[in-house]
This record gives sequence, C-alpha cells and structure tokens, in this order.
Amino acid sequence: MTMTTSANVPLDIEGGNANRGEGYQKEKTFAPMGMRIIFKDLDYSVASHHKKGERAFLLKSVSGYFEAHQMAALMGPSGSGKTTLLDVLAGRKNAGVTEGTVAFAGQKPTPQFLRRYTGYVEQFDTLLGILTVYEMLMYTAEMKRSISEPLESKRAAVEELLEKLSLTRCRDVRIGNALSKGISGGQSKRTNIGIALITNPRVLFLDEPTSGLDSFTSNEVMTMVKSLAAGGVTICATIHSPTSYCFSLFDSLIMLVKGRVVYFGPRGHSAIEFAQSACPHPKEFLPGYNDAEYLVDMVTEADIAGESDKMADFYASSQLFLDNAASIDQYLSESTDVLPETIQKELAVRSATVTPWWWGLKTLIKYRTSKNYRDGEFLGPRVGDKVFISLLIMTLYLGIGDEFEDSNYINIAAVLFMWCTLPAFGAAAYVPSLVLERNLFTRERNDGLYLVVTYLLSKMVDELLLTALASLGISAYVFYGVQLKGQWVAFWLVYYITLSNGIVLAYFVAAISPNLDVANALLPTYVVTLLFFGGFLFRFHEMPKWWKWYSYIDFLRYSWGSLMVNQFEGRDPVWLGGSTVLSYYSLGNVDKWRYMGFLSLFFIVFFLLALVAMQFKKYQMR
Repeated sequence: MTMTTSANVPLDIEGGNANRGEGYQKEKTFAPMGMRIIFKDLDYSVASHHKKGERAFLLKSVSGYFEAHQMAALMGPSGSGKTTLLDVLAGRKNAGVTEGTVAFAGQKPTPQFLRRYTGYVEQFDTLLGILTVYEMLMYTAEMKRSISEPLESKRAAVEELLEKLSLTRCRDVRIGNALSKGISGGQSKRTNIGIALITNPRVLFLDEPTSGLDSFTSNEVMTMVKSLAAGGVTICATIHSPTSYCFSLFDSLIMLVKGRVVYFGPRGHSAIEFAQSACPHPKEFLPGYNDAEYLVDMVTEADIAGESDKMADFYASSQLFLDNAASIDQYLSESTDVLPETIQKELAVRSATVTPWWWGLKTLIKYRTSKNYRDGEFLGPRVGDKVFISLLIMTLYLGIGDEFEDSNYINIAAVLFMWCTLPAFGAAAYVPSLVLERNLFTRERNDGLYLVVTYLLSKMVDELLLTALASLGISAYVFYGVQLKGQWVAFWLVYYITLSNGIVLAYFVAAISPNLDVANALLPTYVVTLLFFGGFLFRFHEMPKWWKWYSYIDFLRYSWGSLMVNQFEGRDPVWLGGSTVLSYYSLGNVDKWRYMGFLSLFFIVFFLLALVAMQFKKYQMR
C-alpha cells in the first residue's frame, strides 16, 4: 500500500460544526483528549476483476475531516465505500493501493499508533465464548492498559464501563457461541464496544454498530457512544438505517455513492435540502420517513438510475465543497509545534502493544488457558482419542514386549511404530483451534493486544502442558502393560516430543491453509508420506537413492528409531539372515538420545514456520 500524508495538521482545537458556518469562533486551546482526523484527495483502488491490467477505484478523491467532541456518520447505499473509508482511516486495509493525505493530530498515523490509541468496533462481533462479559473486559484491560496500573484500578474501570453499557445484569454470564447459548445479540454488541473503550481511545471507529439490534437497544448503545464525545473522543460510525433519535445524535454527515462524496456537512435539514438540489430527480419526503431513511433512499435511487456521478459532480462544484476544501487546506497549513507532549509521545510510539510480550503471555494463560482446562469441548478431542487408541494398543499387544523370539520381533517393532504414528495422526485434533480463531486473532492483533509470537507461545503452553500431564499416564500403562524393555522415561519422552511435533505441525498446516477443509486434507496426507520413510514399512538401506533424502526430514524416523534402540540396546538378538534386529532395520549404530535431539529440532522448525506464516499471511482481505 502506498500513501502520501501531510505532517502539518493540528490536533483539534475547535470542536466546531462540520461546515464551519457563520458565528464560528476558533478557540486557541487544545481539547483535553481530542484529535481531529483529516483526509484529503483519498483514493483507494484494487485490481479490476473485469478488465485485466486496470484498477477499480472504491474511493475517489474523498476529502473531509472528523472533529473531536463530535460524532460523524458515514452513510450511503450498500457498496458505496463506507466501510472501505473507515478501514483506510483506521489503517486496517491490507490489500489494494491507497493514495492521498491522512493525518491524526497533525501527523501521519503509524500502524503502532492506530493499534494502541484507536478503537475499532467491527460489524460482526468477535469475542471469546468461554469468558464471561466481565472476564472479557478484564482480559482486554490487562492486555491494553499499562502494567504499572494497579489491578484494582483496572477492575474499577471495567465496573464503570459495565455500568455505562448497561451490562451489569449479564456481568457474570458466559458470552457463549453458536453451540452454547450465552448473552444476547445486543449485549454482545455492547461488549464489543466495551473492549474498544476500555483503553480510553483517542479515536473510535464503529462499523454498523446498530446492525442486528432493535430500535431501543440501538438508541441505548448510540446514546452511550455519543456521551464519549463529550470527553473529546473523535467518533466516526458507518450507519445504515438509524432511527430518527439515533440519527439526531450525529453532528456531521458524509454521504458516499460509488466511492465519491455527494455530501459532507452538518446532519439535519441542510443535508436534505442539499441532497434534493443535487439529485436530478428528488423524491418526495413522504409521511413516515425519517431524515436518514429519506437521504439513503434518494441517493440509492439515483445510484440505481445511473445518476450518482451527477450528484457527486454537483457537490464538487458547490460552495459547500469550496468551504470544506478551504477549511481542510487551513488545517493542513497550521503548525504542529504546540502539540502537547503526551500527544507527541503517542504519535511517535513504535511498539504495537502497550504491554511486553511476557505480560501478554501471562494474561493469555490467566484468562484463556485456565478456562480451556475446565472446558470439556477443549479437553475431549485432545485426550479422549489418545486414551482410547493407547488402550487398544496395550490390550492388543499385552505382555509381548519381553518375549524375545524370532516370531515376535516383528510384533515388537510394529507396536513401537504404532506408538509413533498415534501422536502424528492425532495432530488433526489441534487444527480447528487455530482456524476457528482466525477472526478473533486478526481482530485482537489489529487492536494491539499481543504480538504473533505471544499468541503462538500461549497456544503452545495450552497444548504442551496438557500433553505432558496426559502422556505420563498413557505411556506408563502402555509401557508396563506391553512389558517393553529399556527405559520408561525414554519411551515417554519420545512419545511426548513426537506429539509436540504433531501439535506444532498442525498449527503450521492450519496457518498456511485457507480454510478448515484444506487443513484437514493436507495434514493426514503429509503424515501418510512420513509412514513410508519412517524405516519400518521400507528399510532405509533399501530405499531408492532418489527418495532417501526424504527419510532424513521425516521426524517419525527418529521417533521410531529411538524407541527401537531403547527396546533392543544391550540385548540385540540375531534375527533374519544372521543380522541383529537393529542392524536389519539400519539402526545398528544409532544413539537414541542423539535421535531424540534431532526429533526436538523438528519442533523448532515447525514452530518457526508457523510463526512466519501467521506473521505474514493475510487471513482477512480488506
């Protein structure tokens, strides 16, 4: 993405009306919390799907500004560019080309500033279903408020926010999900707004905050949002069909059609009068219409009739446009030398998160790991299959591990091979965890809650701690039930490291796959290829030369080799053709601890691959 940005735009010092009308008296003091957002000649384009080599413009020469202490509405027909403009201003576009000027408090906003000091409420709620409303807000507060702030202060802030958002009654109710009923849609929307407000953002962006809400709840939510403007928060919301009361809460209005501005000015009758003048065939204001419905219906009909460009051209040649352009140029020319020191520090921030990575890891474990370990939906797929299959292995091969007879060596080798393949195929249980959380992960990362490495480390703690505890018991009854030889610690350690490799492999596959179906197909396909080169089905020294390389990067080879050496070292019997069991399988000179070291390296490689994929892959094209 490319963007040119002016660095000479002031922090809001006025808080006046959007049209800078008569009687306006410019103040010379800064708003205590406010930031004016200015955008000029903003274009946003993507590659055209219809004409190869050309670009489709979703925003064209869009100019305007949002005042602190005010709430601005972005309106227009579906596909007019409302959300696109919101995403460009909030720095959430990750595709296409952006050109023009964007300034927050006089300077180009860095991605780090946007993540830390702006709030963005998305149209569709992305919350943690396992947490209660209170826990969701506390989790966000501990992630995004300074670690030097006392915990009691954060709790007080959450309680105050619960009161403001009328969430006190559902304070301790789980948020829930599609399979587990929780809070209502209105409560979910208000919770989503709450996580954007818990850090007292300078700017608040809202995308369709009233969608899916009844009129009472819509009015209640937007009244609360409007109250934030009094504290200096700059608020901008896309809104589709607000009630009369809800629309009256807005101070200014930008109407977009096909990515072009057809009106920018104060909300009210002046907007209707201007739109009627701009529309080639204005419709009658019928009884029952509210202002917002009438405006949207009129520009929508003009758009359907192919007359939207006429409305945009009318605005571009109007006195209102000239007045707005003069105000924008004035703001762009003013000095930023008098910016308060706190604002300068915020704009110069270079860290995308408020808290360090270790604090983020601690908080994720505190709120998410602790809840997961009490959730049957989390524990079942991770423990149930392993308990069942290991019991099957133990009962099938009961007591054969100490029977050193020619006819039994193949059985011992088989049970050890199955012991390796169990954790490899069991990795499929870990794929959904990452894929189903993509929207949540993207939103929380954009909100500056944590770094990618922090999130991935927390997932590893989730999985590896549980795996360590479960594998101790599972490996014990298999080892002693089958009556295998060697060291139980080595038997358990190989299983644990192999399962850990399976887990991080599943995360890597999930990270690179576009959806769950692809991931579920890709993982077992890869694991099946590992079986052929593990050394049991096809002995290493008999593999074709052109395929031997694959055996070296097959972690099952090192798992099974370690187990075989653990079983037969010191008692390696002569078997087929006069060779010993280990020599027969090309394991005569293998050191089991060295093989376990190689096995551990695969974990590091898969972890780094997953980290790189999650860092750079775009899970949402916006």
